[in-house]
Amino acid sequence: MSDAPAPWWRGAVVYQVYVRSFCDGNGDGQGDFAGLISKLGYIASLGVDAVWLSPIHPSPNRDWGYDVSDYDGVHPDYGTLADFTALIEAAHAKGLKIILDEVLAHTSDEHAWFAASRDGDAAKRDWYVWADPKDDGTVPNNWLSVFGGPAWSYQPARRQYYHHKFLRQQPKLSWAQADAREAALKVLDIWLTRGVDGFRLDVANAFLHDAKLADNPAIPPAARGPEEWSAAANMQRHLNDSNLAENKPLLDVVRRRVEGFDDRFVFGEFSEEFERSGCYLPSNTGLHAGYNFALLLAKDAGAIKAHLETLARYPDHWPCIAFSNHDVIRTASRFGPANAKVMLALLFALRGTILLYQGEELGLPEVDLRRDQLRDPVGDLYYPLFKGRDGCRTPMPWDASRPQLGFTSGTPWLPLGPAHAALAVSAQEADPHSPLNYVRALLQARKKHRALTQGDLTLLEAPPALIAFRRGEMFCVFNLSETAKSWRSPDLEGATTLELGSGTADLRADVLTLGPSSAWFGSPVY
Repeated sequence: MSDAPAPWWRGAVVYQVYVRSFCDGNGDGQGDFAGLISKLGYIASLGVDAVWLSPIHPSPNRDWGYDVSDYDGVHPDYGTLADFTALIEAAHAKGLKIILDEVLAHTSDEHAWFAASRDGDAAKRDWYVWADPKDDGTVPNNWLSVFGGPAWSYQPARRQYYHHKFLRQQPKLSWAQADAREAALKVLDIWLTRGVDGFRLDVANAFLHDAKLADNPAIPPAARGPEEWSAAANMQRHLNDSNLAENKPLLDVVRRRVEGFDDRFVFGEFSEEFERSGCYLPSNTGLHAGYNFALLLAKDAGAIKAHLETLARYPDHWPCIAFSNHDVIRTASRFGPANAKVMLALLFALRGTILLYQGEELGLPEVDLRRDQLRDPVGDLYYPLFKGRDGCRTPMPWDASRPQLGFTSGTPWLPLGPAHAALAVSAQEADPHSPLNYVRALLQARKKHRALTQGDLTLLEAPPALIAFRRGEMFCVFNLSETAKSWRSPDLEGATTLELGSGTADLRADVLTLGPSSAWFGSPVY
């Protein structure tokens, strides 16, 4: 570990707030800035360093904010720009930084930029990805949308197709066009000037596309697994609609723009082709940090260890680490409720900037919703095989004794989970052994033990069911299985148990035995 002071975001914990589902301050059933301000004390009490907000801009909500129609404003459901300014000031007063979720690879089809491009404005004609139909009227190439069907929609006003990686209402902004790229970068300037502390960039792998519109190569049927068969778009490698090697130097441009303001942070989501698109770049050549879906989709210790082995191949890269967010099934449902606390211990022990999604500190499971209750367009695509993302987006359970568990005095935009009542904040505050209070203890420990924020991570040879590594000199061992597991290592001889673990652990000489769903932290002998 270097003695030089690290940027604030290296080793920080960022709490992700899905604003619409966090806290409703005006009784309309939707979370807002007023509700969020009222809960900043709770967020600060966790011991986190920053708050990442889901998209706050005006949007027709085809994809619930990830289809922006005006980058300069805030969604009226959440409040006014003055309310947002009050949020920044209140957060900063509590020592919390504010990070915005910016969606700059595409816009809403209701954005003024797209309307101008569609309707023949010469200055914006090439701001989006337009292409002629084939002679028989079919789409220009084989690109497929993540949300189903061709990644092209026909627009009669131009007698052309436009490209969309997601919904047809989310046209792809062409970052290859200099003026369009500069307009997107100016969005960052606007909000940095207004006082935000950084950004999470949506699909940071998708800024560029192949200018010749070459087909994506197919994944041969024999090479496809369950993930490839789960959606048509997964049956091709996305090498030309996005994930170009030229994306890497563009990420450097974005980071330098953000670094034009003091002490700011920019990290990205990378959904595909992680190495090729720049996910694993060092902090001084790409974005400051990045994350992908490897841990977000993991369901067992093997998948977690595989990703840690991947990260070890890129020692100069600074990762963001998350097991859950607004796009995936919650951790407690993927790994089982018994593992809720051990997964939190693992999360806070890993090297990187930690991303903690709202409700994970409570060990919330996924909510099973009926089809008529779904609001996510993806939920309707493959129902009931995949019910979309609403099950992880349901409102926060604040108070088990109040209607709607204290989220709203009105009718919530999504139903609250019945099983969440027993896990509400009010129920966990008084329980010293609750996941909530364990998170607080772990985050105090991260501040106390510099190894947990700045130390290198070295994977250790351990039985398949265990995840074992060192952060600096600290041992970190986790058992996610339903049975006790033992590990013998000469390095454990004389080690001291640190009071950070969960479950049961027994260290005798050089043998550590971990009970089911248990975590152990130890200090070596000197």
